[in-house]
Parts: sequence; structure tokens; C-alpha cells
Amino acid sequence: MSNYNAPLEDMMFSLKTVTNWQGLQALPGHEEFGDDLAGAVLDEAAKLARDVLAPLNKVGDEQGASLNDGEVKTAEGFREAYAQYRDAGWNSLPFPEEFGGQNLPWTLSMAVNEMWQASNMSFGLCPLLNQGAVDAIEAYASQDLQAQYLPKMVSGEWTGTMNLTEPQAGSDLGHVKTKAEKSKDGDHYLITGQKIYITYGEHDMADNIIHLVLARLPDAPEGVKGISLFIVPKFLVNDDGSLGARNDLECVGLEHKLGIHASPTCTMQFGDNEGAVGYLVGEENQGLVYMFKMMNNARLHVGLQGVAIAERAYQHALSYANERKQGTTVKGEAYAPIKAHPDVIRMLMTMKALTEAGRALTYFAGSQMDFMVDSGDNETSKRALDLCDLLTPIVKAWGTDVGNQVASLGVQVHGGMGFVEETGAAQYMRDARILPIYEGTNGIQAKDLVFRKILKQEAPALKPFCDEIKAFADSLEGDLGALGDILGKQADKVVQAVYHLVEQAKQGDLASVEAASYPLLCFMGYVFGGYFVLKKAAHAQDDDALSHDFKKAKMDVAIFYWKQIAPYAEAEFLRAMNSDDFTQLSL
Repeated sequence: MSNYNAPLEDMMFSLKTVTNWQGLQALPGHEEFGDDLAGAVLDEAAKLARDVLAPLNKVGDEQGASLNDGEVKTAEGFREAYAQYRDAGWNSLPFPEEFGGQNLPWTLSMAVNEMWQASNMSFGLCPLLNQGAVDAIEAYASQDLQAQYLPKMVSGEWTGTMNLTEPQAGSDLGHVKTKAEKSKDGDHYLITGQKIYITYGEHDMADNIIHLVLARLPDAPEGVKGISLFIVPKFLVNDDGSLGARNDLECVGLEHKLGIHASPTCTMQFGDNEGAVGYLVGEENQGLVYMFKMMNNARLHVGLQGVAIAERAYQHALSYANERKQGTTVKGEAYAPIKAHPDVIRMLMTMKALTEAGRALTYFAGSQMDFMVDSGDNETSKRALDLCDLLTPIVKAWGTDVGNQVASLGVQVHGGMGFVEETGAAQYMRDARILPIYEGTNGIQAKDLVFRKILKQEAPALKPFCDEIKAFADSLEGDLGALGDILGKQADKVVQAVYHLVEQAKQGDLASVEAASYPLLCFMGYVFGGYFVLKKAAHAQDDDALSHDFKKAKMDVAIFYWKQIAPYAEAEFLRAMNSDDFTQLSL
């Protein structure tokens, strides 16, 4: 079974060529950030991922987490690995210094987080959820709540969760029934109800677990407009910051899942006795607005998980293809490594090209979080916000589809051995399968893209972004110029497809619009990901400091992508343009 080695060269090259790297270093508070610091951070993260987290991936898959009397025990080695992660300060990387953070860019944090997810996705889910919880509390909670909870959540001493889903309310949160009532003294609320599918809702790796819980007040409006957000800690916190009594909440069940076995997916029961003590975040009945802050952060990082699991599956398959000998090649080589066979080359190049496209697109989208928060320029911040809004559902859905496709190809490269658990290829496929489902299924992401971002908000970033792509494509010459011609035409078709859906919506044909939403999202993912693949190839050819092998590798990926993968984009365009109302079809 191969080990995981972070693709540091491509990570750093992607950061420097697709994320406005120089502009990032000019942002307020990032003046000391640069290539040397970024390289050192990535090097150290790669060591922890390779030496500590990756060896536990199979252990966690085989052992899983266990529940006994409301207490969850994680797989062997996870608690110790988390202590190393926490004590080295990794959890605090992108957060403000006022809460103990290191104030490094989210852009860099994306690359570091990719390593945690690729080496051990079950482990990486814990800091991922905590990261989103910190983001939401920092944005919306009172200063007192921030002071009480954020320092230890930023340090990683405490972890955070997101409690949305209930048995009767999956993605339709308007049906949430968990209740919140103000206490008699009025300084807190009492929470009662049940939440399901709560990632790391209970575990033994941190001293306290801070739940962000959606609940409904007695006089709240019906539907999503009547949901409030509450901080509900596992242990109450005393005025001096020490831990007090156990709160009235408990993990009453663990899900038995297809994959990510080592990540405890909990059923959480709140308020079986007097009610779980909770503290209101922001204003009443604004909970869904606040939770979207956490959800959008999580959605970008779930897309990143797709890229990460793709990278891990690619490395595993490539290692196997180099070692496994079978058959005679078209060149007459007998008993050669299967890597020499054209169909295996096709699969490996597809895996590599999709992974690199997903990585670049995700890093670019993640970088917008820095510019929309820290730029200090209203116009720059607005453009970054618009781009982040537009790209988030694409990154989440297309990135996780890529993860599944690449993990499945990884099994295929192994042949029959891929279907055998001992080789490890099957685990990546099983782990990847949750990604298009959670944080809003990919169908929901497509509806969000079309109905909210395009039809409601008019996608102000879309045409300028497509114009940027076309200008880049027009600037290319030689071999890259031929690929640029394809890219430019595809960028035009993105705008064409969007206008087509807008016209359908104006005519009231919303069923056809929704039917076209997923193909449109996939089309945009292929085009935008391919843009960055080509951009990286162009930068590589112009950089004399890069090795011949690296330059050739970037050019090879670009050529393969636009000749072998881009035709799938064309198919998605045709599906979007020809999608009619199929809700009346017989099933």
C-alpha cells in the first residue's frame, strides 16, 4: 500500500499562478507573508500528513469509532495524532491574532487542509467543521461569546460542530422542530430536540465540543424565517474559562456508513432532562443566514476534499501501475508494467488532469475569501465576494464529482485487486462517495447556482470572469494558442447557456431551468478548471527557473485536458441547452 506524499511542487505552483499571489501578500496584515514562509508551512504540514495522519487512514477505516454510554472513542492513534496537530498550532493557521490565530491567508490554509483530507479524510473532518464554526461565531456572535469560546476553538483545545439536520428535515430546514425557550433568568436558552448526521458530535480528542444548533423559538415564524442559531457546549464554561458541569446533551447513536468509518457521525439528543443550555448567536430568527456563513466555508472545503481524495487515489493508482506487470504492450514489450498500456495511461492522465484542474479552481475560489475580507478596497472586496458566491457551488459539486470519478478510476487501474479491500483503493472510493451528498447535495448546489446566484443575484462576476478567460485565451500562441481557441469558445458558451436559462425563466419554464441546472454547473466546472490548467501550462513555459520535466508535465496535462476531457464539457453544454421539462416523464 503506497504512502501519501503531498504534491508540494504543484501546490506551490498553483498558489503562485492562479491566486493573485502578489496581491495576497499586499493585503493588510499579510505583509510578512511570502514564498519562503508559505514553503516552510507547506513542508511541515506535508510531514505531519505523511508520517502521522496517512498511516492511520487504514487503521481508522478498519476500526471505526465506537459508542459506549454516550461517550465516543475514536480509532487507535487518532487522539494522539490530534494532539500533535493541535500542539503544533495547525488549527490556528487562518484565524485572527486577537483570538490566538496566526492570521495567515485562507489561500495558504486551503493547501494545508488539502493535505489533511488527502492523508486521512476521516481525521480531517474534525478540524474542517471546527473551522466553519469559528468562522460563524467570529462573524455573528457577541463579543462576550467570542471571548469565551473562540480562543480555545482557534487553538484546537475545543472543537466545533454544525447541527442542522433532523429526522424529518434533511436539506429542507424549514421543517426543523428543535425548540429553544428563554430561561427564567433570561441569560440563556434551553434547547430540546434531536439532530442527526452530526460529524464529530461526540469524540475523545478535545476537552470540549461546541455545538452550533439551529432551533426554533416559541413565537417564531413558520419555515426557514423562524430559525435561530445557538451555541450549545458539551460542558458549560465558567466565568474564568474553566469547564463546568456537563450540559444536557448526549450522543445516542453512531451511523454505520459506507465510508469515512473513523469519523463519528452522531445522533445528538438535546434536553432530555431540564434542557440543554444554549446561547443565542446574533439576533432571533436569523439562524439560517448565520449558518450559511459556516456552510459556505464548509462547501468550499468539501470541494477541496474531492480534490484531496482524487490526489490520494491518483498516487495510489500510479504506484500500483508502476509495479504491476502484465501483458505485452503495443510496442512489443513483454510482461511490462501496466503503466505502459494506452488504456491505463488514459485512466492515469484523466485522474491527474482532473485533480490538477480541481485543485487550481478550488485554490482560486478559496483565495477570494482573503480578498473579500482583508482587501480594504470596497470594489476589490465586492468582486471577490461575487466570485466566491458564484464559484462555491461549482467547487463543491464539480470538485466532489471529480473526487468520485478519480477514485473510481483508481479502482479500475488496479483491476480485480482494486475490488479487494487489502489494496486500499476501495477505501478512497467509499470515502469519496459522501462528498456529493453532504453540505447540500450536488443537485441543491446546482439549484443554488442557477436560481439564487444567476437568476436572483444576476451573477455580477460571471461575465467579467468569462471575459478574463477569453482575454487570456486570445493571448496564447503556438501549441497553447490552439488550446486557447477551444477555451475561448467554451467561455462564450458559458455565457450563452446562462442567457438561455435566463430566457427560459422569463417565460416561466422553471422546470426546464431546474432540469438544466446540473449540466450547466458541470459545464462551468470543466471550463473554469480547464482555464486554470491552461494558465498553469502557460506560466510554466515562461518560467526559466522550472525544470524541463515540470514544464513538460504541465503542458502534457493541458494538452490531455483540452483534447480528451474538454469534450465532456461540450456534452454538458448540449445537455444544458436541450434540457426540457422532464418532470412529466414516466419513471
